[in-house]
Amino acid sequence: MVRPSQLLHPQREPAAPRPAATVLLLRDGAAGAGIEVLMTRRSPTASFAPGAYVFPGGGIDAADGAAHRIAARRPGQGDLHLTQAIAAIRESYEELGVLLARHADGRPADDADIAALRRDAPFAAQCEARGLTLAADEVYVLAHWITDRELPRRFDVPFLVARMPASQAPVADESEQFEPVWVRPADALARHKAGSFFMIFPTIRTLERLEHFESVDAVLQACASELPLWTSCPRAGLLRGAEARYMEHESPYGELELVSPDGQIVHHLDWRTDEPVRLLKNVLRLTAPNPGVMTGPGTNSYLVGDPDSGYIAIDPGPAGSEHIERLWHATGGDIRMIVCTHSHADHSPGARPLQAMCRNRPPILGLASLPTARPASEFTPDRQLANGERLMVGAGPAQHTLQVVLTPGHAANHLCLVLVEDGLLFSGDHILNGSTTVVDPPDGNMTDYLESLDALSAACDAHGIGFILPAHGHVLGAAKQAIAHLKTHRLRREAKVLAAMRARPDGSLEQWVELAYDDVPPRMWPVAQRSLLAHVQRLEAMQGGQ
Repeated sequence: MVRPSQLLHPQREPAAPRPAATVLLLRDGAAGAGIEVLMTRRSPTASFAPGAYVFPGGGIDAADGAAHRIAARRPGQGDLHLTQAIAAIRESYEELGVLLARHADGRPADDADIAALRRDAPFAAQCEARGLTLAADEVYVLAHWITDRELPRRFDVPFLVARMPASQAPVADESEQFEPVWVRPADALARHKAGSFFMIFPTIRTLERLEHFESVDAVLQACASELPLWTSCPRAGLLRGAEARYMEHESPYGELELVSPDGQIVHHLDWRTDEPVRLLKNVLRLTAPNPGVMTGPGTNSYLVGDPDSGYIAIDPGPAGSEHIERLWHATGGDIRMIVCTHSHADHSPGARPLQAMCRNRPPILGLASLPTARPASEFTPDRQLANGERLMVGAGPAQHTLQVVLTPGHAANHLCLVLVEDGLLFSGDHILNGSTTVVDPPDGNMTDYLESLDALSAACDAHGIGFILPAHGHVLGAAKQAIAHLKTHRLRREAKVLAAMRARPDGSLEQWVELAYDDVPPRMWPVAQRSLLAHVQRLEAMQGGQ
């Protein structure tokens, strides 16, 4: 866990979210047109999302929890989900006059039932008086959204789904909701992009998921597990001067969580090579101006420490004079150590020029390249690092300690570094954000790579690592889950490699890559072929050892 003393912004307690429920009423469109969802426009004076097109919904109140006795429950539907479904049914009636209920004989509620109820009177009591059972068993959980941390009014709200009763037509209450409209998810998204159909972030992201479903039955079947298909509390940063929001699976999310844990919208996400980006008081990132297919936005160099402790420089990058000078200026020249995670040409060549700029000539640390390395990746440090070795600057509460974890796989001399006091992992090229690293034999080895992932997972447990700072891309959050996801991805790819080899037993690497990497653009196949070779060598070694 990051020390509070190293956070950039004062800690604050986000507003407590209020329980609420939202329901997406769905129907099948014309043949082959997919599903349609019922949406309404909120009042321009509404306190939340004024003027936005939304799904009906609102806060959960005590009466919703007390109405279980008149609600139908399906097997596996817990009390909380039942209460949420009741709230959604009530809100769909109060806002749109849609009544998800049925009589004791199974007949659905009809126009006479709807006309007999008043929207401004207690809902459950009226339904009970007419002998109606709320059709909560027909309302399913699609997603779980929690409002962004920086907003003064926050909600903890399931997005539920239900089939629109065939015989009913929506009528807005004309006080909070206006203009009910049936719309295909793809059309709503297109109209929003064109500026004629304003929607807020959770609505947009929900419609993006829904547009891939072909029928209402398919949606309800996907929700049958009683678990939300996703849960999200978005985070926002600044991109090109405007607010930009992200869900947990999107690349910038972890960085926003690290820099602004309480949700302040202050962090700029634009990639800069002309100045350092401060991630914590004791961590600076300066990205080298070497963007490309293999390097993404560029190679991230990191500076760990502060003006009192001096700095450890990690991965000074290619030997570009401007980048090296910026690293030197960012530290005031007080660099105590230079560490290279491995010897590739976009990581280590800057070490000697940076060392030469510093009066104290800080030692260059790392692992020497092996004979298997390509000529451009030859590297000899001033001193070899050992697994578990600790590198320290500062003292007491202001001490910053990097512990070495040897992680061969991407390269034979690859290592990672754990910032012990703050639970951060500097992963070099072993773990990237937004892509998987290339394992290029003979210097790269897939078995070593996977075993090194296990070592990093163990380090997460040992040091409480929450964030991964890669050499390419934004910071990753949920470190141990990210490592587990990456290992699963690698093993699934290996299964595809094995299937390709069996499908074409006399095939070449070029033929196997077409099958094993069919989800990767063909322009990337020459690069993917190197990792495919690493998988093939691993599979052959496993077969030979049986």
